[in-house]
Amino acid sequence: MKKELIALREAMKAHGIDAYIIPTADFHGSEYVGDYFKCRSYVSGFTGSAGTLVVLADEAGLWTDGRYFLQAGEQLKGSGITLMKMAMPGTPTIPDFLKDKLPAGAILGFDGRVVAAADGSTYEEILKEKGGCVRADLDLVGEIWADRPALRARQAYLIDESRSGMSFAEKRRIVLEAMEKEEADVFLLTSLDDIAWLFNMRGDDVDYNPVVLSYVLMTKAETRLYANLPAFGEEIRRELSVQGVTLLPYDQIYTDVTELSPEQKVLLEREKVNYRLLTALPEGIEVISRRNPTTIPKAAKTEAEQAGSRAAHVRDGVAVTKFLYWLKKHVGKEPMTEISIADKLESFRKQQEGYLTPSFETISGYGPHAAIVHYSATPETDAEVFARGMILIDSGGQYVDGTTDITRTVVLGPVTEEEKKAYTLVLAGHLRLGNARFLKGCGGSQLDILTREPLWRNGLDYRHGTGH
Repeated sequence: MKKELIALREAMKAHGIDAYIIPTADFHGSEYVGDYFKCRSYVSGFTGSAGTLVVLADEAGLWTDGRYFLQAGEQLKGSGITLMKMAMPGTPTIPDFLKDKLPAGAILGFDGRVVAAADGSTYEEILKEKGGCVRADLDLVGEIWADRPALRARQAYLIDESRSGMSFAEKRRIVLEAMEKEEADVFLLTSLDDIAWLFNMRGDDVDYNPVVLSYVLMTKAETRLYANLPAFGEEIRRELSVQGVTLLPYDQIYTDVTELSPEQKVLLEREKVNYRLLTALPEGIEVISRRNPTTIPKAAKTEAEQAGSRAAHVRDGVAVTKFLYWLKKHVGKEPMTEISIADKLESFRKQQEGYLTPSFETISGYGPHAAIVHYSATPETDAEVFARGMILIDSGGQYVDGTTDITRTVVLGPVTEEEKKAYTLVLAGHLRLGNARFLKGCGGSQLDILTREPLWRNGLDYRHGTGH
C-alpha cells in the first residue's frame, strides 16, 4: 500500500473522519491543474487528468472514465486502491457508494475549495440522511504533503483590444445587463477561462492554459479581482486601476463573501463555484444559479479573435507539416523515441511567430501505447520508434493569437493485417459521419452510432467520445 494513503488515513483518524474525497480540481473547477493541486495524484499515484479518489478506513476507490481505464489500471497496482470504472455495469456512482458504505452518524471530509458547490450539496444531503455531517474545511493532503509545491504566481498581463476585439468595459456592460435581467446585486465568478476573457488577461498559472488564478466579485459600483499579488507588476496594476478594477489578495474572497448583506441577491453558476464559497455566503442570502453571463459571449468569437485563430492555425500547420516531413525522412535512419519525437515537434513550433507553450501535454504513442487514451510517455515507458507500425501524435500549441489541437496517425513502415483492418474501420466511421445528412437539432449522441457501427460489427469499440 502507498505510504501516502496510509498517512492520509492517519490524518483522517486524527480528525475523526470516516471518509475523505479528493477530486481532480483546483479552487476553480479546472480540469487541468497546477502542481499545488495534484492531491489525488499524490495520494493515489494515478496521473490522469480526470478522476476522484474516495478513501475510507478500510478501502479506497478511484473513479475515472473510459479514457483512463488502461492507465489507471497500471498506475494503481499495489496501491491499495480499487479502480472504479465509471459508467460500466456494476460500478456504483460516488453518491451511491457513500450511501452504501458510510455508517449512521458518519463524518465525510473534503477540501470544499476543490469540490463544486453542486457536488458538495449532494454529499451534504447524503450525510444528513445518515444523521452525520460533512467537514469541508479540511485540507488533509496539505497536512501530510511535506514538500508540496507552492501556488504558482507567474506574471499576469493584459492583451490588446486589437486581439480580443472587445474592451473590458464592453464585457463588463454585458455582465451588468445580465445581472439586471436577473435582478442580482452581486456576480461571483470563479472559472479561470471566463475571468481571462472578461479582463482580456492572460498568465501562466496552469500548465498549457494561459490563465491567472483568481476570483471576481462584481456589483454595479465596483469590480473586485482577487489574485496572487506578486503576479501583478506595476504596469498591469496601473491599467486595471484605470479601468476601475480593485486588485485584492487571492484568499480574501473567502472573507469578503461572508460580509455581503443578507438582503442582496448573488448571481453565480452552481456547477462552477466551489462548495466553500457557496456555504460561506451569509445565511438567508438569495442565490440565483444561472450559467455564467460570460460563457456565451466568450464562445461567440469576435472578428479579431477569428482572424487570430486562423493565423495561429496557419503557422501551426506549417510547423506540423515540417515535422511530418522530418519524421518520414528520418525514421529508421537515426535513433528516436516517443519523447524525442514530441520534443522535435515542439522545436518546429518554437520557430513560429507568437508561440508560447504546448496547449496540452503532447501524446506521442508508438504501437500499443497509441491505444492508451491520453497516454503520456515517461522516462520509464519511453518507447524506441522504428520504421514500422504506426505512431499517434496528438498535440497543440498556445500562440498569442490562438490555440491549436491536431491529431495525426502516421504510418512509419510495414503494418500488420490487424492494424490495416482497424485503421480502415476507423476511416469508415469518419467517412460515414462526414457524409451524414441530418435534421437541425440532432445532437452528437444521436449521430454517434454512424462512426461506431463499422467497429461494433467487428467486435471493436473506443472508450471515449466520438468528438474526442
